[in-house]
Amino acid sequence: MFAALAAAAALSACVVVPLDPRTGQPYPPPAVRDGITVLTPPAPAAPPQPGVLNVRLYPLNPQANQGGLLNATVVDGYTGRGSFSLAYLGDTLQGEATRVDAGYAAFGRVHNEVLGTAARHFSGRRGIANAYGSKGVNAQCEYLISGPTMGTGVCLFSDGAKYQMHF
Repeated sequence: MFAALAAAAALSACVVVPLDPRTGQPYPPPAVRDGITVLTPPAPAAPPQPGVLNVRLYPLNPQANQGGLLNATVVDGYTGRGSFSLAYLGDTLQGEATRVDAGYAAFGRVHNEVLGTAARHFSGRRGIANAYGSKGVNAQCEYLISGPTMGTGVCLFSDGAKYQMHF
């Protein structure tokens, strides 16, 4: 019985403070105005900032050797869609990158054109990217994301250049 009284006495000074599940911080204390308790809602959380993925494209054929090693940028808005840009032979190609699901029927076509038709197993989140430049060259890419900033893929340019992507 003494233990129960001691526990009750120890807990009588405890205060339960509600926490905002998004921030883990306590909610602000309620304000009392004219005898009425006014609860202030928490400030809305800031939207996530876009992520930037740096991609390197390595040449796989003589046409791509003319362009050499390329650097591309994917700006991911965390909506399954982002922008895709790269410089190629003095032109800036710009377009978009989009995640696709495993049922996307056309995925694998660019891989087959760049790497051949050998059987391959795709694992990871799939995506496609397309870009176009003012000099009339375009690029079609397919990629697989295997980690937060890791992945591989391939690109086929309209002038016949074939590249492998690493990010």
